Amino acid sequence: MIVYGISTCDTTKAAIKSLTKAGKSPAFRDVRANPLSPAEIDAIVTEFGDRAVNKQSTTYRSFSPFLREAEPEAQIAAQPAVMKRPVIQDGSSWSIGWDAAIEAKLTA
Repeated sequence: MIVYGISTCDTTKAAIKSLTKAGKSPAFRDVRANPLSPAEIDAIVTEFGDRAVNKQSTTYRSFSPFLREAEPEAQIAAQPAVMKRPVIQDGSSWSIGWDAAIEAKLTA
């Protein structure tokens, strides 16, 4: 299980804490410190489409008009922090965000 996010994200921290408490051993990948490869970005965007980009974030709102119109892959490659967090890969299963339903699914 890999949790993709940034180290300062409270939602990512909560997800890791809950997964660990449930006996899982999530590996954390800080996408700012260790940027995603084009193949990893493609896999995330293929799974979630434009939901992979957090359009309410200050990072997204600071984008130039050109970058706002760009594909999600280009947005995440330019600014990894714009990715909705956390993205969790558990084998071939993917989840995005952290709410009660995702927590129940991944900690069962």
